[in-house]
Amino acid sequence: MTQASLQQFYIPEEQSVYLLSHHDARKLKDWVALCQTQLAQLGYRDIQLIGKGAYGFVFAGTTPTGDEYVFKFTRVTLPAHLQERLEEEAFMLEQVKHPRVPALVAYQRVRGQSILVMQRAPGLNLEEFSLREGRLSARLVMRIAVQLADILSALRRETGANPRPIVHGDIKPSNLVFDPEHEDIALIDWGSSVFAQLDANQQFVTASVMELMSDNLQQTNARLGDVYFIGEEQLNGALSSPRFDEQGAAGTLYALASAQSCRFGHRAIPASSLGLPMELARTLDGMLDPDPSVRLRAGDHFIEAMPRLARLVMVELPEPPSTSLVPIWSHATEREIDTVVYSSRKAFLRETGGQELLNDVNDVQLDRYYKNFMQDMGETEKAFLAAVSRLGKYPVVGGLAVRWERDGVYIDTSLNLHDAALKPAFVAAVNNIVHLARAIHRRGIFKSCLFNARDTLHLERTHPAEPFYVLKGMRIRYEMSAVPELEDRTRQHSYFEDGPDPEELLTLPESIMTALKALNEIHHTGMIIFEALPHHLKIHSYYRLLDPSREQAFARHLTSILDAVDQIEGLGVSGFMKMPYKDTRYFTHLERQPERFYPRDPRAAAAERKIAAKSG
Repeated sequence: MTQASLQQFYIPEEQSVYLLSHHDARKLKDWVALCQTQLAQLGYRDIQLIGKGAYGFVFAGTTPTGDEYVFKFTRVTLPAHLQERLEEEAFMLEQVKHPRVPALVAYQRVRGQSILVMQRAPGLNLEEFSLREGRLSARLVMRIAVQLADILSALRRETGANPRPIVHGDIKPSNLVFDPEHEDIALIDWGSSVFAQLDANQQFVTASVMELMSDNLQQTNARLGDVYFIGEEQLNGALSSPRFDEQGAAGTLYALASAQSCRFGHRAIPASSLGLPMELARTLDGMLDPDPSVRLRAGDHFIEAMPRLARLVMVELPEPPSTSLVPIWSHATEREIDTVVYSSRKAFLRETGGQELLNDVNDVQLDRYYKNFMQDMGETEKAFLAAVSRLGKYPVVGGLAVRWERDGVYIDTSLNLHDAALKPAFVAAVNNIVHLARAIHRRGIFKSCLFNARDTLHLERTHPAEPFYVLKGMRIRYEMSAVPELEDRTRQHSYFEDGPDPEELLTLPESIMTALKALNEIHHTGMIIFEALPHHLKIHSYYRLLDPSREQAFARHLTSILDAVDQIEGLGVSGFMKMPYKDTRYFTHLERQPERFYPRDPRAAAAERKIAAKSG
């Protein structure tokens, strides 16, 4: 697969604007300004950008009468058949009449620009809510499950002008808006929706015998939703069916209950280990089961049982704060952190020796928005990588290294969170990485760096044969500890412990390597990544000096690195990471987390926990 074709899959909402070249960042800002201007000219106020994706941008605005609307724009540079997708989305949304689905207001074209206007649901999407709260309580998961089952039941009813079941096709936390005040959800983003070809009983949905005989029923009309949440049938091109949305719902509920951003972790961290009511937990595990017949039976039970389960008496049980299984530090800062995760040494996680699709594309952000990188991986390996990527949604810098040996898993971390209020949710995300790592049985090393994209240095050139030159005033930023931090030379971590990374393709000049070796002798923590593209060099870094007495030498070596960038030749990525010191945590292998269910008598359990908390 060529670099050009891979780039067709870029989904810019995952990419920090601070990683774009100056030209691309300017184009993005100009485009957003143009959309806002058009909305203002149409009479809307309080206009704000609330999302962006592969095909366009999403804004919110208020009418003169105070109604809140959402506006979806397509990029005018898209091919005509992609611009028409917005009109198709408007048509499908018009077919859905449900109190939990924000209604279509209008579809219009202004100066060749397609705009879809919808009602705006109050609240924030459940992915954002999950990142803020961590694992959602059993009571709240149950409330969301009841509402989701109600929406799915409505979508499979054959009513309206086109009496066919409708498949949303992309149910996931970020497509569910949650109103915390009333705990109501709303299903949004109908861009993947289609009329079902098969009903819930897997029978053809047809209007006539002629249609039944046509070729249209031999090819799927389904569109690909988010591969982190859709089920096997939709992923593999089966005929569209309401069962697709059962899979999206199961993955969503599982992710919210477990503080993950995908469905893949269910083998290592099953729903039955998350403290949910037993019937709901068993149902979700069944809906995520590898056996299709088990999935179908569990899906039927989900739709049938949720109205009854809605009557369960559930209370919020007091939960003790989670303890992190590996060290986490918090550093208060007034600087905004735009976290990006760069992971290397992951080829060993693949189950087969399939061709590495990403060797031709050197962009540290690619893993976050081109999701085929997970091909040839098992479910738990996919979940592990997704769990590491989830850390990038928090204001955190640092790194982690995971080493799998025959006797267990060894984990080193240097994770510096810059918002203490998010620590409980962040701990849940980090602990998931540990649980998933323990369930992976293979030998190898995985490394990941987390850096602030706002600190990335950008150098540009007009031709790939030219050298890169540092602009006046450029410097590699670093933080400094106020006092020397404990230094034990026997526990020092080195940049070079694991040798060259076979997955990184850029060879750095000797002058930069000499400076890095000198830095390695100074007590600090940090990382630096060089990302060389044909016309663009990005230098990503995070440094914290732990020995203030060495600041002069430390700064000098960083300057030496910048002075030598004009000697960089070739394209690719090369990165180095240093922990503050070795503080390796060891864990035995554990295939599956143990069962834990919501208590049968929640009020008695809540009283017992309160007594235990007081006596403790």
